[in-house]
Amino acid sequence: MSTLVNVSIVVLSWNTRDLTLACLRALRRDVPRVQREVVVVDNGSQDGSADAVAAEFPEVVLVRNAENRLYAEGNNQGVKAATGEYVCLLNSDTEVKPGAIDTMREFLESSPEHGAVSPRLLNFDGTVQLACTRIPGLADPLVDSTIFGRFWPGTIVHARTRYHDFDHGHSRDVEQTPGAVFMMRRDEYLDMGGLDERLSLFFNDVDLCLRLRKKHRRLRYLVDAEVYHHQGASTKRSERVQALWLQNRHDYYVKHHPWIGGWWLRTVRGLWAMQVGAGILLGPKNLSQKRAAFGELRRTL
Repeated sequence: MSTLVNVSIVVLSWNTRDLTLACLRALRRDVPRVQREVVVVDNGSQDGSADAVAAEFPEVVLVRNAENRLYAEGNNQGVKAATGEYVCLLNSDTEVKPGAIDTMREFLESSPEHGAVSPRLLNFDGTVQLACTRIPGLADPLVDSTIFGRFWPGTIVHARTRYHDFDHGHSRDVEQTPGAVFMMRRDEYLDMGGLDERLSLFFNDVDLCLRLRKKHRRLRYLVDAEVYHHQGASTKRSERVQALWLQNRHDYYVKHHPWIGGWWLRTVRGLWAMQVGAGILLGPKNLSQKRAAFGELRRTL
């Protein structure tokens, strides 16, 4: 086995102590076919995550942040601290099946035209997560955020973006691979500037896939590699998270649709706010509950 690191696995952790430890234990059980390293970036966790990782996994490269630098910046830190030829961004709410990392690496080694690869994601009952998506267009914010998504043609837009025509039963090239487990060549990642840190928590994976496609790089969904995934467990829902999602989506569309993106997202956000506000007014809550709900809506906006 070469002494040079071939694969670096970057795990970003923020207050997910038990999930992070389970993720690292699964990696330890997976005997690699090449030399690899694991880099854990702890984003200012308050649950003892960093100390627990240091105690149980002294071989891990541990980056301790004093504060939560969010997803894009934290992963970029990890990649810069890594030394492997290939880098795999691995969410802390995943557990790899044996051989998955090597299978993805071997695919990229044999397929230079592909810029990135992701595995099939599984629920812990063994069912398949339908995780691939197409790159969203201008219609997607409208159908995602408003009642228009419940009716034709909004349902058609939603089905197309979510790959409802693909059962995830075989390997194929896709427009956007699952960001929960994402492998590419480290030099290419760094040359592209990594994840756009302006898209701090959301849409940074969409943006990276789109930038790869604009370079005529192909992206592969690979069913021969499988990883268990606790969907949504690494991102806690809160007013701040909701506000970041809206802001990151806005910035993504401004970046890729500079002439119309900002105006269009403000319009969609206004329609969404009207819809939510109407639901609060017409709903069964009492007056004080409605005032609190409107306050939350104002803070999110």
